Amino acid sequence: MCGINGIFHFSGATKSNGLIERMNEKLAHRGPDAVGVFQDDVVQLGHRRLSIIDVSEAANQPFISADGNFVIVFNGEIYNYRTVKNQLTDYQFKTNGDTEVILAAYIKWGENCLRVLNGIFSFAIWDKSKKELFVSRDRLGVKPLYYFLSNNYFVFSSSLKSILSTNLVERKISKSGLIDFLRYQTVHAPATIIEDIDVLMPGHFMRVNEEDGVVFKEYWNVTQAQRKKYESIDAVHAAVKNQLTQSVEMQLVADVPFGAFLSGGIDSSLIVALMSKVHNQKVDTFSVVFKEQEFSEREFSQLVAKKFQTNHHEIELSVNDFKELIPAALSFMDHPSGDGPNTFVVSKKTKEAGIKMALSGLGGDELFGGYSIFNQLPNLQNKKWIRSFPGYGRRPFAKIYHSLKGTVASSKISALLSLDNYEVADIYQIYRQVLMDEQIIKLVSYPYLSSNRVFEITNELVGYKTNGASLPNLSKISVAEISTYMQNVLLRDADQMSMASGLEVRVPFLDHELVELVLGIGDEFKKPITPKKLLVDSFADLLPQEIYNRPKMGFVLPYEKWMKNDLRDFCQARIDYLKESEHFNGKELEQLWKKFLSGNKLITWSRIWPLVVLSNWMKENNVR
Repeated sequence: MCGINGIFHFSGATKSNGLIERMNEKLAHRGPDAVGVFQDDVVQLGHRRLSIIDVSEAANQPFISADGNFVIVFNGEIYNYRTVKNQLTDYQFKTNGDTEVILAAYIKWGENCLRVLNGIFSFAIWDKSKKELFVSRDRLGVKPLYYFLSNNYFVFSSSLKSILSTNLVERKISKSGLIDFLRYQTVHAPATIIEDIDVLMPGHFMRVNEEDGVVFKEYWNVTQAQRKKYESIDAVHAAVKNQLTQSVEMQLVADVPFGAFLSGGIDSSLIVALMSKVHNQKVDTFSVVFKEQEFSEREFSQLVAKKFQTNHHEIELSVNDFKELIPAALSFMDHPSGDGPNTFVVSKKTKEAGIKMALSGLGGDELFGGYSIFNQLPNLQNKKWIRSFPGYGRRPFAKIYHSLKGTVASSKISALLSLDNYEVADIYQIYRQVLMDEQIIKLVSYPYLSSNRVFEITNELVGYKTNGASLPNLSKISVAEISTYMQNVLLRDADQMSMASGLEVRVPFLDHELVELVLGIGDEFKKPITPKKLLVDSFADLLPQEIYNRPKMGFVLPYEKWMKNDLRDFCQARIDYLKESEHFNGKELEQLWKKFLSGNKLITWSRIWPLVVLSNWMKENNVR
């Protein structure tokens, strides 16, 4: 787990002396163990290393192949590298790590090496003889890969800030990216908040050379899961149990101390249970708990730790302790996002305890139906009487209903009632929206809003006559969650907030074989009558009932109270800064802030906090 950088020079480009070192410096926190640079007349590659597998100096990067023709920079882990290595008997290995295995696999199989690699990764391989750069990203988008392309340069990095440090790209906000952020507290790939910086899509690679420029290709798609018939529910449970257990076991490969995040919820508890089952040593577990009982899940994490006899570490904070860490968390935010400080806190404390790698339960909700949308969306689709009235007939009633209630929920119900169609993409775009379009159009200085990216992404994947159209309905919702909220909020935050402390986070629920398996299971086996029923029933012999027979708590903190009191000046200063931006209507922004302070039900803290984060990020990074 590391940070990677690179610059490819097209003909006529001047040599960018010193830039790769500057980019590496921006990634220092991602790789505190070693730093390296490779340069020739066409390409520059940089690397910051966090040593997890084969910690010897021989495995430092950029790494050059045995024949001297190929150079690789790699961020991530290949969990099945030993299995792949056994198939590469014609290559003379110098190390015992996964980096050289990728290189040897690419030399032997070319782009098809990606089909045999199981892991989380972004890497770039330079072919000296062809003068060609091969850049790829893992299937689910766990590891980031940003890039900038101009007539003279192709620049890539694990960090958006690293690319900005080159000064080759203007620090200019993308208008469509800003609208996307206001709608969903993030910007969805392939776009970013910066106008000319993009993201390589998950499951894709690109080739960069002088003749063709940049050529993209997809090698995996989340909708390629095949529907499978099972003879019984017992067979389904056995398949899920086997695949997740295998995923956890495979992801424990490491040459450094490791542990697990343990919140006391279903997903993290199950990961800890499986680690204890397949690992021959006590597992180190880490929980953030609060002195204030109403915010703490202490009793549940302690229950799991006791049952599986882990070396349990409680990170006890007061809500004020947590609040004090928020500015530090924001300073490490590589791309603005409305979430993340919780991951920053637990990662920081875990690393301070001597742990370099931790497993997380991230992905369980998206895959096994842990959110309310998995019940709400099918229920809405089943209310055929709503669709019996034409849209123009429903819209006046929807407006009246919203005006009477005046809440966030009523605004979304009003938007749902006004829809012409009730496919997954139509409903899901409203479910995840933070600020509604009628609020955004008043806030920004633009005459119109760009198209809705969540609708476009979801419709492209599971809409009518798409690859995902034949998926079970609940799997379509999972695809929507995985391809929008999970990839562009949860995974981005997990990466940037954990790597702020030089901690690697692995996600067993996102093993691509497990994802394909679960998405191919029919709704009759997956309907979440109780929270994540399929997952819980598959491991009924492992989890204590107290863990799953309770309401979902989540990571709930008194943000609203903080923002109106102790953090009020902090928030006010950032709202004021944003008011001066050419992109915003300052008076409307001030009104939004005042409505929040006065307790307006439409303007909750989660509608304001992303604006505070965005402003802080723009100011720190000198982005106009």
